[in-house]
Amino acid sequence: MDIHNGLLYWNSTFPEPVEIPSMEKDALYDVIVVGGGMSGSLTALALVEKGWKVALLDKRMPGSGSTMANTGLLQYSNDIMLHELIDQIDERDAVRFYELCFEAMGQLRGVASELPIDPDFIVRPSICYASEDSHVEKLQREYETLKKFGFPCDYWNEEQVTEKLGFSKPAALVTYEDAEVNPYKFVQGIVKHLIDKGVSIFPYTDVRDVHEENSLLHVKTSAGEFVTEKIVWTTGYETLPVGHRIGADINRSYAMVTNVINQGVKTSGNKDIWHEGTLIWETARPYLYIRQTAEGRILIGGLDEDKAEAPASEKVIAEHAEKLRIELKKLFPQIDTVVEFAYGATFGESIDNLPFIGKHPTKEGHYYLLGYGGNGTVYSMLGSKMIAELMENGFHPDADLVQLERKYGIK
Repeated sequence: MDIHNGLLYWNSTFPEPVEIPSMEKDALYDVIVVGGGMSGSLTALALVEKGWKVALLDKRMPGSGSTMANTGLLQYSNDIMLHELIDQIDERDAVRFYELCFEAMGQLRGVASELPIDPDFIVRPSICYASEDSHVEKLQREYETLKKFGFPCDYWNEEQVTEKLGFSKPAALVTYEDAEVNPYKFVQGIVKHLIDKGVSIFPYTDVRDVHEENSLLHVKTSAGEFVTEKIVWTTGYETLPVGHRIGADINRSYAMVTNVINQGVKTSGNKDIWHEGTLIWETARPYLYIRQTAEGRILIGGLDEDKAEAPASEKVIAEHAEKLRIELKKLFPQIDTVVEFAYGATFGESIDNLPFIGKHPTKEGHYYLLGYGGNGTVYSMLGSKMIAELMENGFHPDADLVQLERKYGIK
């Protein structure tokens, strides 16, 4: 399956990936993690910190799948707003899920601070602006709900949006303690960390099947058989060799990255108009998402399509990139940009807006962390901690929120 096509950006910021030393298979592992992207690397880190013998397998090089197309916007708010999630499940569970996402933001910051490679992790506010007047009431309700339960946020009216960002929108919800990151450097830093901690990493190792024998899992791969007590599937949007997703919607999105904006994002009076480098998104669905990068470029994505395969046509990618550039120009007409990187990529969402995290309901020793949704990196963080605790103690107090044995789960 093609996860992405086009000219990617993040690998240009770190052109020499971490060298993975050649390793011999051990006779038995405590845990094998399948998938070396954001979810897999964080899960392997959480597990090795428990003192377990861990192997990480990836059919590509770690970090070269969906991570390369990850836009690196980290937010505790979700594609489904808190007040909407309360209506969908209940108040206690919805608020607790948001609390887990907020806690994961702090945990991601902690991981970033300990990596041997600087992942350009910068704490930023986010704004979600009302795409049209009819969405203002929705933003007001969400602001009141977040504030009620202690989440750091503000509400901007049209005048404040114009003052802070230089473009006019009816209103905006501002959330704090969010962040931006270079996802590729982040994963490369974790990989280096894992190697230093003794994790066995096997790139270009395609997992094909698993069978149980004498209470152990025998993992058949393109590089031979591995044996483990437990296995964690962190395979993102790829088809699972074991288990079947119920309620996953696989689509594709587009992104483009501009030239370096040497003069910064300023008015003719040299005033900053992009308030604190805030992360920007909107209430429309599908939505645009915009951020700056550490080297002074602008990344904008969106134009989602109901197709699973990443676009193969360079022409189609270029056309969508130009549409994104025009959307950026509408918001910031004073900035002249050209498209320097453009790509299309597969992404997944769950129908109930919750990630798939936990132990398989019937297959002993099989665990899953599939962080479907716009908050995938945050889900990866909270899920890695949850999986490690489930393995260690057989229990996690919040596991029921994202368990696989639900209407939309994994069978």
